[in-house]
Amino acid sequence: MKTPTVDIIVPVWNSPFETRACLAAILEYSPAARLIIVDNGSSRETELMLEEFSETLGERGLFIKSERNVGMVPAINIGLARSDSDFAVILRPHMQVTRDWLSGLLDAAQAPQAGIVSPVFSGSDAPRLPAIAAGSTQMETFDISFAALALKGELHMLIGGFDEGMDGGEWCLKDYVRRAWSRGYHTCATSRSRVVFGKEPVFGSDLRRQQQLHSSRTSYLERWGIGRHYSIYFGNKTDACSLADSIETILEGARQGHRFTLLLHRRQASDFRRMGWNALHTGITLKCLSLLMPQRDLLRQFSALQTAVSDVIPVQGVDNITFPGADTAIPFHEIAAAIGSIKRGTS
Repeated sequence: MKTPTVDIIVPVWNSPFETRACLAAILEYSPAARLIIVDNGSSRETELMLEEFSETLGERGLFIKSERNVGMVPAINIGLARSDSDFAVILRPHMQVTRDWLSGLLDAAQAPQAGIVSPVFSGSDAPRLPAIAAGSTQMETFDISFAALALKGELHMLIGGFDEGMDGGEWCLKDYVRRAWSRGYHTCATSRSRVVFGKEPVFGSDLRRQQQLHSSRTSYLERWGIGRHYSIYFGNKTDACSLADSIETILEGARQGHRFTLLLHRRQASDFRRMGWNALHTGITLKCLSLLMPQRDLLRQFSALQTAVSDVIPVQGVDNITFPGADTAIPFHEIAAAIGSIKRGTS
């Protein structure tokens, strides 16, 4: 098997000292990668540093200069447009990479249906992304960050760059994950790649950021619909092995951005873990009920979930069971129909 080629895209706007440290670490820990530096209208000081740094790279580097700050997402797209490698990695300059960070990302990204891969982040300012299940090194996810991200080359060739009309964060990324999903690609996170998160610069006024956030959310919802949070109870006599089709539906829903909390009796939870269903997707959470007083614990856990997520929707996981304490529970076939009605290939 040939070694995959990779481009590392670094969009830069000022912060010359942090940026140089980031670039130097990339060269140290990613010697085989090509570095694509996009100077997004930086100050003269930063521009000179980048020019000096790029001169030493030869064919290992590509320096692109924008005369003005076009925005982070357009700058990333400029780099993606020049990437022709098997994989493109986006890395913002306030990040610090570590040994084996790139090999861990690429190992995960070479899985057949993987299209987007996130590392895990450390540091006091790291984004609060869902954790990977204990005992697992890789899970599908819907939550990623522009701080560090790997894209399969064939994916961005197929669906293009990020939506420049959206924010440089949550909604733009959710949209890209959905576009990737619509073409059959999955998004995952891997603990085999770890990146240290530094102090992230903040751009623009609070008012401008809020306006863009609102506009991006509106655009996303018009395009893809709202993501729901479902709490599913399967009853105390349902055998986990009979739920394989239901779990496939739940996994497909998580890929569409829905979240699921599964309230399981002790034996069910044990079987779910044995079959690996506890590590399918970070949008699927398992909650194990008390062995001694399961019904009381069910009421307690669902009440706590309602407090945390006011619009959570209770679901009867199988026919002819009741969901204690949830008179408005809907049957599972309703969410299965909604999830199944959204077809791929519509990006």
